[in-house]
Amino acid sequence: MSTPFPFTAVVGQDDLRLALLLNAVSPAVGGVLVRGEKGTAKSTAVRALSALMPQVDVVPGCRFSCAPDAPDPACPDGLHEAGPGVPRPARMVELPVGASEDRLVGALDIERALSEGVKAFEPGLLADAHRGLLYVDEVNLLHDHLVDLLLDAAAMGASYVEREGVSVRHAARFLLVGTMNPEEGELRPQLLDRFGLTVEVAASREPDQRVEVVRRRLAYDDDPEGFATRWADEESDVRARIVAARKLLPSVRLGDGALLQIAATCAAFEVDGMRADIVMARTATALAAWAGRTDVLAEDVRQAALLALPHRRRRNPFDAPGLDEDKLDETLEEFAGDEDGSGAPEGLDDTDGTDGSGDSGDSDGSGDDDPDPDGPGGGGGRPPQDGPDDGGVDGGGDGFGEVPAQGEAPANESENGRAPSPGAGEQSPVRAAEPFRTKVLSVPGLGEGAAGRRSRARTEHGRTTGARRPRGALTKLHLAATVQAAAPHQRARGRSGPGLVVRRDDLRQATREGREGNLVLFVVDASGSMAARQRMSAVKGAVLSLLLDAYQRRDKVGLVTFRGSAAEVALPPTSSVDAAAVRLESLPTGGRTPLAAGLLRAHYVLRVERLRDPARRPLVVLVTDGRATGGPEPVALAGRAARLFAADKVASVVVDCESGLVRLGLAGQLAGELGGTAVTLDELRADSIAGLVRDVQGSSRGNSQGNSRKAA
Repeated sequence: MSTPFPFTAVVGQDDLRLALLLNAVSPAVGGVLVRGEKGTAKSTAVRALSALMPQVDVVPGCRFSCAPDAPDPACPDGLHEAGPGVPRPARMVELPVGASEDRLVGALDIERALSEGVKAFEPGLLADAHRGLLYVDEVNLLHDHLVDLLLDAAAMGASYVEREGVSVRHAARFLLVGTMNPEEGELRPQLLDRFGLTVEVAASREPDQRVEVVRRRLAYDDDPEGFATRWADEESDVRARIVAARKLLPSVRLGDGALLQIAATCAAFEVDGMRADIVMARTATALAAWAGRTDVLAEDVRQAALLALPHRRRRNPFDAPGLDEDKLDETLEEFAGDEDGSGAPEGLDDTDGTDGSGDSGDSDGSGDDDPDPDGPGGGGGRPPQDGPDDGGVDGGGDGFGEVPAQGEAPANESENGRAPSPGAGEQSPVRAAEPFRTKVLSVPGLGEGAAGRRSRARTEHGRTTGARRPRGALTKLHLAATVQAAAPHQRARGRSGPGLVVRRDDLRQATREGREGNLVLFVVDASGSMAARQRMSAVKGAVLSLLLDAYQRRDKVGLVTFRGSAAEVALPPTSSVDAAAVRLESLPTGGRTPLAAGLLRAHYVLRVERLRDPARRPLVVLVTDGRATGGPEPVALAGRAARLFAADKVASVVVDCESGLVRLGLAGQLAGELGGTAVTLDELRADSIAGLVRDVQGSSRGNSQGNSRKAA
């Protein structure tokens, strides 16, 4: 087993370390979600925590880690008798992003269950993590149904596995830690709320601290065991402090004054539901225990709010998590009391030097009285107030250069993929209009892509549509088809009792139909013909509305824009819908309309993405008035580029932005060339007269032309 990087050797990241330690003291806090850019020691800190977890005593031979003094009465391994336990280190179990449901919760042997009535159960990762730590890296990329199962088990302290009426239950209490990079997409608000605490981490901009990070990492890589030995005393101190805080925790008193401050804070910040109040109360109690106190103080309530509330204040997926600390201090001061030790202490500002744990400067619990070599920490639990960092996604950084597409190439692009400046014709960006609920646009046919909520697909979850022989392990039994396959052979198999004689060849897998997420590629006309401020505001509002819809339907999104003399990939395909919204908001307009360049760039993006994610079907949303200018024969060239999509049978929709009494119907003609449909901005609204749910017809040219005649 490799030697983990010492927890106390992690440089900076005070809020991350404190949140992890609080959950080690009190797993009832509900886990930690760590958000941050790549390369910020998220995984390193989590893996290092496992070495600090106290040992646990387990029943010998129990696969579910039952405690010898309080064994689980419903343990699948049987009723355990009282006796001495076997000590072992607390486990840290990692859940891979590509794990199956059976790998997470365990699997039942359906063949033995049907033929012998035996509950033969193979434990999953939830059983392995019981009384330990469960770590999910890139939790935002985990399938939604797996996240649901994971968080349900964490909330209930038990895991339930059911297959066709056969069920198994076992205890599953663990410290849950998830890490994610917001650039790769957000979790749903319902899932965000299930994590007790959240921490926003970022790399330090202080040169001295960055030097120390590199120095320690190089020393660890050269000699892991020697490096760990040098930090052994600090690790031992923190481990002992965790044990002491756990023992003190039941004695910590949460007074009425502190409870009033917690309730007032949650009400002041308008968080939904009551989970935030409960998490804050548990966190404040753990903070007091970690500081060695038996009373919860206002400083504990303040630190608990900074860790438990930021991710619960998001009203839509494009809001950056954060907390107004001035408002927090005003609320705590207003509801401060002097009784029960709950009065607000002096010095609750950012300069008090505390980490919220009752210590001054030594947030890693090492007991070192020297100045902290890690330098300044993470800012007292406050995530950044600005939006997601755009530095990790280059606006034109698709790396494609010149784009050949059946003899055609986008017009002149600079070396980094960005369109050259259109010069004096450029206009400053305008704000998007208020978003609205859009009609459903879906890809025709039956796909097999990632689980989502847009287009029909064969999925592991959904309504049962038929049965087939299983390919590999059986996951969803079709009981009627299995019985039907086994019934004709009962006499030949010598059936004599009431049980059904079932062989593996009789088993049938249920085929199910649900919904998949798609790649929604927005191709937005930002030329001068679209540049009227009121009109462009409406266009941005429509695209923002579609982005919200894509977020709710779990799609990947990309953004291609064209104006002046070229096209650019403003955002390569990503799961970060909010990153697309940021790029859209800052989109300038002006210049000519290189429609062909935009289409060719989009076609190339789809071609590359098809190699990366072949199962995910694309949907192209072209937002334009249909005009093409610049270069020789721009209209003919645009038509040729559009026919590439029709040849590849790419589902597409043209959002017709033409306005005025006289309309040329160019967008409808373009939709015909694409083999898709055209809708006007008004028709895009779900509550409009024309706002019926309509599939994007991949080859319905006549339908698209009919829509253009309506628009005219």
